Amino acid sequence: MSDASSATARTIAQAPPSPFRDFWNAFRENRGAVAGLLVFLLFLLIAIFAPIISPYPPDAQFRNSLLVPPVWAEGGEWQFPLGTDPLGRDMLSRLIHGARFSFFIGLVVVTVATFFGVVIGVIAGFSPRWLDTIIMRIMDIVLSFPSLLMALVLVAILGPSLLNAMVAIAIVLQPHFVRLTRAAVISERTRDYVTAARVAGAGKLRIMFRTVLPNCLAPIIVQAALSFSTAILDAAALGFLGMGAQPPTPEWGTMLAEAREFILRAWWVVTFPGLCILVTVLAINLMGDGLRDALDPKLKRS
Repeated sequence: MSDASSATARTIAQAPPSPFRDFWNAFRENRGAVAGLLVFLLFLLIAIFAPIISPYPPDAQFRNSLLVPPVWAEGGEWQFPLGTDPLGRDMLSRLIHGARFSFFIGLVVVTVATFFGVVIGVIAGFSPRWLDTIIMRIMDIVLSFPSLLMALVLVAILGPSLLNAMVAIAIVLQPHFVRLTRAAVISERTRDYVTAARVAGAGKLRIMFRTVLPNCLAPIIVQAALSFSTAILDAAALGFLGMGAQPPTPEWGTMLAEAREFILRAWWVVTFPGLCILVTVLAINLMGDGLRDALDPKLKRS
């Protein structure tokens, strides 16, 4: 009985680790990526539970407390730990609800850009040369413009709003997914397992989306993570320019736009939204670097 138990223990000990464990072991070697993940999860939880943890509604105005400084500054009040804005709204409450808008923007933009970019990229990778050339030249035209300028032009055509800003940013980010997916598909479509699937009678759509695409997901996941931060940054820039979310929406870029005329007399109304944007984008970029190292075997640390 003991021999059987020993054999079972040796079998379990010799069992190869799961792919997730391999991924996590590679990911956690990058301390910056782990720190970025923790900060990202913290902001995500704040966004999810914003109505619960927010001291006040984001649009609640306290007319007797205009431009109150943070609690540690002279004249600060514990009622408003991070101070108030020019309309007497609590900065902490607006920043908490702003996290919800920023994460919603990032999620929607990345989902739309990834879905259409991957589909177009797979089609381009399997299409005849003339169609592939047409698709890629269109993508090159979009990429030839600065991303923020292109998004600004699209929002100016569609009209300033949060929805139109998300559509514009998704269009601007889509070519990156198209090019990345196409390159991965072209490198995979000549491999033996694709030939075997074709010989076995698999249809073209099955080969494209069930056989080849799953083996191209690693770089796409990394690009999606990095695009998440770009979407938040571009949305904040559009909001600052008045072309994104419109007041009184508590979006971080819009908060900066509303407070820029008070920058010299009330530093906190622009500092805290800017810090939220900085910390969130930095955390997501660090996490994206860790994902790249963990998912790409060529970049894994030895």
